Amino acid sequence: MGRAGLDISARVEEQVRALVEHEAVARLGDDPEGVHQMRVAVRRLRAALKATPDTGLDPVRDELRWLGGVLGRVRDLDVLLGRIRTQSADFPPAERAAVERLLAGLVADRRRARRRLLEVFDGSRYTALLHTLTGLRVPAPRDGDALLEVIAGPHRKLRRDALALGDDPPDDDLHALRIRGKRLRYAAELAEPTGGKPVRRLIKATREFQDVLGDHQDACVAEAEIRDQLADLTELADIDHEAVFVAGRLVEREHAVRADRRARWHEAFTEVDRLAADLLSAAARPPTPPARRRP
Repeated sequence: MGRAGLDISARVEEQVRALVEHEAVARLGDDPEGVHQMRVAVRRLRAALKATPDTGLDPVRDELRWLGGVLGRVRDLDVLLGRIRTQSADFPPAERAAVERLLAGLVADRRRARRRLLEVFDGSRYTALLHTLTGLRVPAPRDGDALLEVIAGPHRKLRRDALALGDDPPDDDLHALRIRGKRLRYAAELAEPTGGKPVRRLIKATREFQDVLGDHQDACVAEAEIRDQLADLTELADIDHEAVFVAGRLVEREHAVRADRRARWHEAFTEVDRLAADLLSAAARPPTPPARRRP
């Protein structure tokens, strides 16, 4: 890896542009990618600001965390609804209709979350955050070796937490590990301009690691929500037997996904760990001095 410094200000400018560009799509609400891409931009902004020790940026970091939470509520519901509908796409029409009855509470939750998001977009707090981010100049790390720490810190935490897990870790621990992997990926993206192919390979591996644990977490959430929605539905005077039946089918499918991803996450982590360790080891070696020319 090269020793050039990180241009964090350029990264911030890039992600602020992405935030603004995707806001229009997020406002319309027809395409879930708008909210998703805004959330990704917020996470990349937070990763960029985390790469500098400037404590004066703490208020900006806090506001980005707030915005990410608002976007995250809509995004999580989009993912959940889309997942359950995809899982039931091969059901016969009557069963798909029962699935929609099962999802009625989640659809109402999403409607409320979207109203809240639009209120945020039109509010002074969001406007002030955009104003602060626009033209923000972020000090780069003090020297080239800080470039290593951008990746080394998140890798160290991911490795520590992964190795501490037992053979059958709780779902919440795997979810926390996925977040560690995501932070490593965004940190690696910061180093990509100077890191070349080794960093790109690490980014690809962390993305695959995220996907495995992301599917696991989505399956856990979907199963819990299906059970909750079914409990609400069966409190009515007339039990919707068709909804009870499709809920059982959906829970069974999510169980299968969870089992599969649990069997695969450690292998995906091992590849991330290997690539990160190799990259950091190579980067820590002093550069080879140029050969002297003969007089």
